[in-house]
Amino acid sequence: MKLQPSEVTAILKKEIASYDDSLQMESVGSVIQVGDGVARIHGLDNCMMSELLQFPGDVRGVALNLEQDNVGCVLLGSDQEIKEGDVVKSTGEIISVPVGEGLLGRVVNALGDPLDGKGPIQAAERRPIEMPAPSVLERQPVTEPLQTGIKAIDAMIPIGRGQRELVIGDRQTGKTAICIDAIINQKGGDVLCVYVAVGQKQSTVKTVVAELEKAGAMDYTIVVSAPASDQASMQYLAPFAGCSMGEYFRDRSKHVLIIYDDLYKHALAWRQVSLLLRRPPGREAFPGDVFNLHSRLLERAAKLSDTAHEFNPDLYVSGGGSLTALPIVETQEADVSAYIPTNVISITDGQIFLETDLFNSGVRPAVNVGISVSRVGGAAQRPAMKKTAGGLRIDLAQYRELAAFAQFGSDLDENTKRQLTRGERLVELLKQGQYQPMNVVDQIVSVFAGTAGFLDDLEVSRVRDFEKGLIEDLRANHAGILKTIDDTGKIDDDTKAALTAAVKKFKEGFVQG
Repeated sequence: MKLQPSEVTAILKKEIASYDDSLQMESVGSVIQVGDGVARIHGLDNCMMSELLQFPGDVRGVALNLEQDNVGCVLLGSDQEIKEGDVVKSTGEIISVPVGEGLLGRVVNALGDPLDGKGPIQAAERRPIEMPAPSVLERQPVTEPLQTGIKAIDAMIPIGRGQRELVIGDRQTGKTAICIDAIINQKGGDVLCVYVAVGQKQSTVKTVVAELEKAGAMDYTIVVSAPASDQASMQYLAPFAGCSMGEYFRDRSKHVLIIYDDLYKHALAWRQVSLLLRRPPGREAFPGDVFNLHSRLLERAAKLSDTAHEFNPDLYVSGGGSLTALPIVETQEADVSAYIPTNVISITDGQIFLETDLFNSGVRPAVNVGISVSRVGGAAQRPAMKKTAGGLRIDLAQYRELAAFAQFGSDLDENTKRQLTRGERLVELLKQGQYQPMNVVDQIVSVFAGTAGFLDDLEVSRVRDFEKGLIEDLRANHAGILKTIDDTGKIDDDTKAALTAAVKKFKEGFVQG
């Protein structure tokens, strides 16, 4: 075959015309060690903390250790195909997740990838998982109630929007059930919800999603799942990813409730990651920064001031939104003085303590009123509930104390008998079925009947029937009273007199019936 000079010239001209003289810079390194979901990389001199790194086989990693001669990285995928000497590329991006309305009703993993088989996520934008917590100037005091629909909590341990209230107790005491009830209770309201499952069984997450769908709550809920079968790195990232998804709405003047289920398993995942990265262990082999891990997560819960966007227009689109956190911590043998429980108690604004003995004796929700507390919720409680439930905690505390003495069978005076009688009925009144949250006006009426003494002469077994019948009667025959309480949020003297008369009238018919 003979080449013509004209053909060669044409080819050369074409190549010269399409020549691109722009330089493309890539920061690359090589794997020097890999195993147990962790890799060490040499050569990434300009790597940033929490930067996404690209490994062969479309596996991503996050840089967590920036050492003098190598970078320690946790892998967000299988390490089976990665070997020593593989080239690793720096992406220049901090790890982020998709956020926006398109996530509502979806189940996603810690990276925002869908797990529910409903197609790709329609995200408004992406947001880094680590964001700075609002400063003092960008916050406002917690003054607005967040109703959970649970009488024992809304009456005695109230939660406000922007608060962080710890739910703590042994396994199988109803911690998750309380939080799911709180999500279901937001139906028809203005609160969006995020449920983050860390280290749970996949069957448990499936059950939660099924209950939320059954109650029609998935429409306003995002579920972030990092099950026990996931790598420790994914379990560590999940709460931060869920928080960023919630913050997107908070920064647009919306209200968000986020559940972290649970932070003890989150701490275990962080301990595993830290030990694999050869960070020095501290107490119980947890790394020294395990307190900082949870404080920088929970400090992001806040009620933003109305002018937050003026202080930081790059971060907040508008002010007045809130992010309320309900972290869950599982204890061992009710030991609230263990390392992780005390850490989280010190960060949060109160705790709801659930007790195994109460749960097994049929008191559900099994809230121990004695050591449960809300440090700011009282300021956010409705005046009607505050006035009605004011003596409830004291009555229950006195009942628990006297009940311990009464079991010895000694003679009791009339006053002690009265306190025991009322305490028994209040305990019965505060029992509530799972996935059956109550609206706040029904709660106020129910608590009023108990604290005003209308239940004292009833059989304990009839208390729940009395409560149910009373609410139905008031809705049917005295809707005006309920509307007044709902509209004003208060019980004045006239309303109290009308409510007392209505309860008395119902009780006469109930006792005779």
